[in-house]
Amino acid sequence: MRRYAPGLPGSIAAAVRPPSTSAGAAIVGGLPVRDTEIGRTPANWRAAAGRDGAAAPTAASLRLDISMLLLAAVAGEPFGWRGQQGGRLVNNIVPAAGHEHEQSGASSSTLLAPHTEDAFHPERAHLLMLGCLRNHDMVGTTVSSVRQVELTAAERRVLAEPVLPILPDVSYGDAHDRATAPALPTLWSEVDIESDTAATGLTTRYDPAYTPLDDADAEFRRAYARLSAELERVCRVAALAPGELLLVDNDVAVHGRVPFTARYDGTDRWLKRVNIRLPERRRRAGENRENGYGQQIVAPFRTVTERDTSDDRGSDEQP
Repeated sequence: MRRYAPGLPGSIAAAVRPPSTSAGAAIVGGLPVRDTEIGRTPANWRAAAGRDGAAAPTAASLRLDISMLLLAAVAGEPFGWRGQQGGRLVNNIVPAAGHEHEQSGASSSTLLAPHTEDAFHPERAHLLMLGCLRNHDMVGTTVSSVRQVELTAAERRVLAEPVLPILPDVSYGDAHDRATAPALPTLWSEVDIESDTAATGLTTRYDPAYTPLDDADAEFRRAYARLSAELERVCRVAALAPGELLLVDNDVAVHGRVPFTARYDGTDRWLKRVNIRLPERRRRAGENRENGYGQQIVAPFRTVTERDTSDDRGSDEQP
């Protein structure tokens, strides 16, 4: 990827750069995807990867994997997680039978709550790339930018305090040690939190489905509820078409998915996801002390190994 990515036209590099507007997200089209060539929507990520006796991925599906990795390498450094989808750099997001109501990409009939991707981990993606192969039902991906919310200075101040941990989602299993879970700020800003213009530099780690809000005091819960209401108010819905990419700045925008009824007949919604690190972007120094619950990244294109957040705890994988 490092060899070929620099040879792509400058217009492509410009198209996949981190979104520069306050929306924190952008849609890029033009990838060639033909419904008749990609094969049936797989039953789960294992089937998409050709594991457990499933048929091998189609050439069209593999071509999109390569295309997305090339584009991700232009934007930054693509990476995966050892504890998620077998460490693959390109994840397949499809509805899986038996997971309809959980808060994960394998769900369908429940609202996938807006969230920062892998909010629990200090090495979470800076940029998220979602590519659409199939979406006959025009299922919407929700996107909300923290830089478009309206909060009081007092609410921002409360949410800037490290009060609660964020736990790994169900796709990483449930063998997590709560005793060592660090309290994290929900919001912080590149400018003074007291300033009325602080929203222009706001960033967030937000995942209400995996945040134990009942452990917080009433003031924090009120501020968090206000943030949630504001994110809902500014929410936009993107119903991706085949060949379209959704780029989400994972420090600025949260994303989710509207409910839908999965048919499991080979025609359901099918997305691919790539996590991207931006080497030039730095986060709060306090994140260097987090162990990430032992979850390790797979980063074959990383230019510099800054630190290792792994420990000896394992992780599970969902179907």
